Amino acid sequence: MSEADFIARLRSIATDPAARGLADDAAEWEGLVLTHDMIVEGVHFLPDDTPQDVAWKLVAVNLSDLAAKGAAPVGILVGYSLGDDAWDAAFVEGLGAVLRRFGLALLGGDTVRVPSGAPRSFGLTAIGRAPPCGAPSRSGARPGDQIWVTGTIGNAGLGLAMRLGQVEPNETCLAAYKRPQPQLTFGQAVAPHVHAMMDVSDGLLIDARRMAAASGCEFGIMLEAIPLSAALLAVRPDVVDTRLAAATAGDDYQLLFAADPGAAAAIRDIATGLNIAASPIGHVGVGEGIMLTHRAQRIALPDRLGFMH
Repeated sequence: MSEADFIARLRSIATDPAARGLADDAAEWEGLVLTHDMIVEGVHFLPDDTPQDVAWKLVAVNLSDLAAKGAAPVGILVGYSLGDDAWDAAFVEGLGAVLRRFGLALLGGDTVRVPSGAPRSFGLTAIGRAPPCGAPSRSGARPGDQIWVTGTIGNAGLGLAMRLGQVEPNETCLAAYKRPQPQLTFGQAVAPHVHAMMDVSDGLLIDARRMAAASGCEFGIMLEAIPLSAALLAVRPDVVDTRLAAATAGDDYQLLFAADPGAAAAIRDIATGLNIAASPIGHVGVGEGIMLTHRAQRIALPDRLGFMH
């Protein structure tokens, strides 16, 4: 059963309004934002990734969901698969470092011992305070809105290829893969100005399609407008295939959001003040799904839009 099929079955019992129909990055309940993500060895991280990097990623991917809801993080609960003593100790060291970095409290959790040689898997629940405007959903985009994304896209996907020895490494892309940076401050600042927002985890195109579906609109994405880093373009030519690879790679943990064009100046001021890039990459229209163009010419969607669970 796919993730989408499983969630569809759960919807009949997830009837509390806080669950948002299981169609969002997080739940909003009594002023709190709650999210839970898991990471699994061989799927989300490599067996030889350091325990410290795994701890960072586990926390960061959950904080990215809070960022997409404009939430201020408070604390976490961790579900941990016990392994060998040295690995576990290094994980705790890394967990402490990332909690200090983001000012988070460890509130509890659970442990389980798995058979020797089994892939490690970890879960984390992150808790944040909802913004005064309410947590933006992924379902509020409206025809006429601009579509924006923060940062650059594709670095982490290329960083994974570098870790696998497929590409000559550079530190920028490796860091994006190993230690994603959740856009918490920007998410909190921009939340009052957006109609819809989510984080980019499985790939820009697949996540844009999800937001379009939740909003009941068509998202027109301009491939040439998707921001790519100098580090990526140092090893890949700026051609359509490179841009498609970046837009479908995933692990970006940037923010994708839709806002009225009249909010553009405020969004740019926020981005400038925080020294964060925010780029308009398309428009919301009437219809469904996503339409991809490159230099004003419509192009076919790739067979694979991103990571499917």
